[in-house]
Amino acid sequence: MQRQIDQQRAKEFAGKLLGIYTGCALTKLIDVGHQTGLFDAASKAPATSQQLAERAGLSERYVREWLGAMTTGGLFAYDPASRTYTLPAEHAVLLSGDTARNLAPMSQMLNVFGRNLPQLVECFRFGGGIPYSEFRGFARSMEDVWRRIYDQHLISGFLPAAVGLPERLQAGVRVADIGCGAGHAVNVMAREYPRSTFTGFDISAEAVERAAAEARDMGLTNAHFEVLDVAQLPAAPQFDLIVAFDAIHDQVAPATVLQRVSDALAPEGVFLMIDFKFSSHVEDVGNPFAPLYYGISVMHCMTVSLAEGGAGLGTMWGIQTARRMLNEAGFTQVEVVDSPRPQNCIYVCRKS
Repeated sequence: MQRQIDQQRAKEFAGKLLGIYTGCALTKLIDVGHQTGLFDAASKAPATSQQLAERAGLSERYVREWLGAMTTGGLFAYDPASRTYTLPAEHAVLLSGDTARNLAPMSQMLNVFGRNLPQLVECFRFGGGIPYSEFRGFARSMEDVWRRIYDQHLISGFLPAAVGLPERLQAGVRVADIGCGAGHAVNVMAREYPRSTFTGFDISAEAVERAAAEARDMGLTNAHFEVLDVAQLPAAPQFDLIVAFDAIHDQVAPATVLQRVSDALAPEGVFLMIDFKFSSHVEDVGNPFAPLYYGISVMHCMTVSLAEGGAGLGTMWGIQTARRMLNEAGFTQVEVVDSPRPQNCIYVCRKS
């Protein structure tokens, strides 16, 4: 029996689909603008396509067509009389510069995921996952996103979520960052708190090498890095603070990692876990970031875990599941605190 179609609803949904597909195309072009420096160049002053191309050292014909998409997509404004394109200041703050408000690096990450779409389709058909090694360029894009966040929010936003923690860091404690990536968080903390010692653990030798190189460049003697699967984190020596930034939900064995963290934490220690602020139940999510992060989960976080036969928690594991798993790992006190970023929350976890 043929279903009756509400033509008005169909028309409205067609408009929504157009917006989705337009957004997909613009995402790729935002990536181009970020990688070529076009947004930074455009943020300086209005320009014709020729002037902007010269300012960025690029081909004018490509820049002109790119500007056409940016203008009709609502990112730039165009003055036909002077033939100049303007990146409004309110747009520039979200597409250029070195602050955490620059969201352009996110486009690069999404485009990295898209390269593995044929393999993802096979996962839908046959199960399994896509191993982390297939996501070439992902580590760099993550570093680009998170180093800005660390520079702006780590010292003033994330760490003070645990009452008294900055003071303990100033006095001198032992700190571990699990899944530290390129180590910028460790190095920022080590610079701010010279009396404390910091160790970053990551499974990627390349990331650890970059982290150690940055520490040397910064002249840090209290920051160290080791290649380690954090599911094998030893119980000794113990740490007074362990941090995890967006690193638990895509682990192969997240329950094991949390237990290892609990075992390696000193009796009065704090585990600070920054992760995504969503409900574990899709009907209760009610957050405008949800479709984006469900998509990221399917394309990366869930599949890299399933590729190794892991839990496949995914990005959207949510507060309820996180609380349960933290409790099961031995954290009897779990406080969930808002972070400076609306899509994240901070779990302040203690064993007593």
